[in-house]
Amino acid sequence: MGKRILVTGGLGFIGSHLCKRLLKEGHQVVCLDNLLTGQIDLLGELSSDLNFRFMNWDVVNPIPIEEALDEIYNLACPASPVHYQRDPVKTTQTSVLGMLNVLNLARKNRCRILQASTSEVYGNPMEHPQRESYCGHVNIIGIRSCYDEGKRCAESLCMDYHRQYGTKVKIVRIFNTYGPNMSKDDGRVISNFIVQALRNEDITIYGIGEQTRSFQYVDDLIEGMLRMMQTADDFTGPVNLGNPHEITIRQLAQEITRLTSSQSSLYYCALPSDDPCRRCPDITLARKELDNWCPKVELNEGLQHTIAYFKQILCDETV
Repeated sequence: MGKRILVTGGLGFIGSHLCKRLLKEGHQVVCLDNLLTGQIDLLGELSSDLNFRFMNWDVVNPIPIEEALDEIYNLACPASPVHYQRDPVKTTQTSVLGMLNVLNLARKNRCRILQASTSEVYGNPMEHPQRESYCGHVNIIGIRSCYDEGKRCAESLCMDYHRQYGTKVKIVRIFNTYGPNMSKDDGRVISNFIVQALRNEDITIYGIGEQTRSFQYVDDLIEGMLRMMQTADDFTGPVNLGNPHEITIRQLAQEITRLTSSQSSLYYCALPSDDPCRRCPDITLARKELDNWCPKVELNEGLQHTIAYFKQILCDETV
């Protein structure tokens, strides 16, 4: 029998994929989004399922859901620097006040709640690769701190609710993720590079492009989140969900240029403040606790799916 599941931030990039997967498995999904960065265009395909219900609501306010919930996935927060730095106060409110409201709802329903945290809690790491035990190297007053510190505080609240009230919390730290349903203007590196390449515009690289990232395809992330939700009540995490294979930003730009047969050139500009030099997860814990979870989709394959998606998006805009 299906569950009734709340997904906050359900019209975002990751949230929309999560809603689709949950519906496919026969669950009832309540999708909550304030549409600040959520994409209303993604609502069409989801709303055709009778088990789907959409609420236009902001998690900074108490959530008016009276029916019983079996699970909650909290993905409500802008996740790209362009969006979360646009209104940093709102970003912090979403991470902290929103977390409190969602935790209170989970406590009321005595249900499990999964918090979508982030690799940004590690800041510009001094440890490599990053293990869950690493406490991070974060500039608490920098321009990224609204997101970094907001997510760190949200993790703290999860653990306090678990210890004080017995709330069944699950924390995953999400590393760079990509795939269809990304917004073309969200400022993330893969969407930026693909859109620029398809338009034959200069591909913008910050610094000299030697900083590394590790990219996981969205389907792999969703599988890890679902497995995390099904772990025993006493296992809270946090657990890293990411791809341990590193690639430099310059190599990524070159690969996207090749796959799109683009005429774009690489354009180098100043590195943003507090931009991490290296970011790569240690997924030993995920392998152990999540039934040997690890990313399955190779970067080349995932990029081709994502490029095809953006080709269609750009084509639709010209019609």
